[in-house]
Amino acid sequence: MRGEKLRNGRRENFVIRILGREHSTWQGELFWVDKQEKRYFRSALELLKLIDSALMGDEEEIGENTVSEI
Repeated sequence: MRGEKLRNGRRENFVIRILGREHSTWQGELFWVDKQEKRYFRSALELLKLIDSALMGDEEEIGENTVSEI
């Protein structure tokens, strides 16, 4: 991804913490460093959707799984 720009012209930083694996997929938490927000995900697909939503600036979809703001 080096040298590429995202749609909003910024790069975002995330910390992904895998808490477990069940039903052949990951469960864990995603911490959005730049906005100091944490979301939990129940599958790898949900994790990717959360990251995609954040990068595309879709605040409504990101808010669906809001757990806490730090």
